[in-house]
Amino acid sequence: MEKLAIIGGGAAGLAAAVAAAREARNRGADAEVVVFERDDRVGRSILATGNGRCNFSNAQVDAGLYRNAAFVGDALLALTRQQRRGGDSVCAFFKELGLVWREESEGRLYPFANKASSVLDVLRTAATASGVREACGRRAIRVDAPGYAGGRFHIRFEDGAVEHAAAVIVAVGGRALASLELPDSLPVTKPSPVLGALRTKPAPPRDLDGVRVRCGLWLVGDRAADMRAGASDADAAGEARRAERLWSREHGMRDGSPAAVPGGGRVKAHERGELQVRPYGVSGVAVFNLSRFAHPGDRLLVDFVPDLPWQQVDQVLFSRRKALLGAIGTVDCEGMLRGLLLPPLVRAVLCRAGLKPEKPFEKADVPALGAALKALPFALDGVAEPARCQVARGGLGVDSFDSRTMGARDVPGLFAIGEALDVDAPCGGYNLHWAWASGILAGRAAVRSVEGGRCA
Repeated sequence: MEKLAIIGGGAAGLAAAVAAAREARNRGADAEVVVFERDDRVGRSILATGNGRCNFSNAQVDAGLYRNAAFVGDALLALTRQQRRGGDSVCAFFKELGLVWREESEGRLYPFANKASSVLDVLRTAATASGVREACGRRAIRVDAPGYAGGRFHIRFEDGAVEHAAAVIVAVGGRALASLELPDSLPVTKPSPVLGALRTKPAPPRDLDGVRVRCGLWLVGDRAADMRAGASDADAAGEARRAERLWSREHGMRDGSPAAVPGGGRVKAHERGELQVRPYGVSGVAVFNLSRFAHPGDRLLVDFVPDLPWQQVDQVLFSRRKALLGAIGTVDCEGMLRGLLLPPLVRAVLCRAGLKPEKPFEKADVPALGAALKALPFALDGVAEPARCQVARGGLGVDSFDSRTMGARDVPGLFAIGEALDVDAPCGGYNLHWAWASGILAGRAAVRSVEGGRCA
C-alpha cells in the first residue's frame, strides 16, 4: 500500500484528504491517506473563520480578485472541467458531503446551521468514511525528495520520527510553512500577514475608540517607492489602476487623467464598507481588504459621504447652511455636521478642517469642511495585530507549480495547496474557496501520480 501524506489538517488539507481518498476508491488504487497535523485536532482553523460562522465560499468567485490571478484562473478552470455536471465544483463537492448553505450579502455563502462546526463535521465524517487517518500532534519540520526514480519522500518530524510517502501534499502556510524545510528547488517568499487591522501613527483620538461608520476608503502612497522596495507586483498595479480610475471619475476627470490627491501621493486601492476605529488604529472588513496593499508610510483617506461626488460637495454644504439658517436662524460649525456624523467624528472632521465647533459657520468655511468630509487622513504604520490576520501573503512561488494539479514541476510527487502557495484574496469567502479548490485538485492528482509512477 502506498502512503499519501498531507502536511496540515486545516481547510485545504482536509479537502485534499477527502478528495484523495475518494479518488483512490473510485480508481481502485491501494493508497493510504494520512493527515499530519501539529495541533491536537484537525480543522481548528476552520472553526475560527467568519467569527465562528465560516463564510466557506462565494457565489460569485472571480479569479481576478486573487493574487497571481492567472494561476488561480487556470486552476479553477481545471477543477470546473473535472466536474462532469458543470456548475461550481467546490459547491458540488460540499453538496455531496451533505452540507446545506445559504447565500448572504455580496454572494457570501454560510452553512445553513450558521456554525463553522457544520463545515468541519461534514469534512471529518467524509474523511473517516473514506479511510483517512488523522495523525495529530505531529509537527513536520523537513521534507526530503526521493533520491531516485520511484523512491519515497522522507518526512522528518520535530520528535525525531521519520515517515515515508509516495506523494506529499503541503497544506500549511504562514509561520508553519516558514519553519518547514522543503527541497531547494522550491523558492519561498517569506510569508507576511494580511487581511487584518491597520495601525495608525499617531493613534486615533481616544474618543473615537469603538466608533463605526460606513464610508469610502482610499489607500494612498508612493507606488514608485513600493516598486523599488520590491513591495509591488502585477496584482497591486492592477488594483492601483482600478482605484485611480475611480478617483479620477469622482473628480470629474472625464479624460481619465489622474486627479490630484490631498497631501500628495498616488491612489493604490479603494474599498467601501464599515470602518471601525480602535485604540491602535482602524479595523473592519474594508480595512482588512486594503491591508493586502498597504505598507508603513501609506495614508488612509476616509470619505464620509462616498455617494456625493467631490464636485458637488461644496454646493451641498452651501445649501445645507442656507436651510439651517432658515430653520434655526443660526448655525455653528458643529451644527453643520450634527445629524450627519456621530459627535466624535464631528470633532475629528472639524479639527482637520481647522474649524472650532462653536464658531459660526461661514460661506468661506465650506471648502475646508468639504475637503475634511471627503478625505480625513490617517497615517498608516503597518498591520496592527499580525496574529489575528486572516491569511498570510507569500509562500511557494506559483511559477514552480502546475496550476492543473498543484504539483511541483521539478519535484514529482510533491504538491502545495491553500496558503502554502503565494495566493490570497479579499474577504468574502474567496480564500477558503481557494483552499478547497486547490486541495481537491491536489488530492485527486496525488492519487494519479502514485498510481501512475508520479506522472500526474
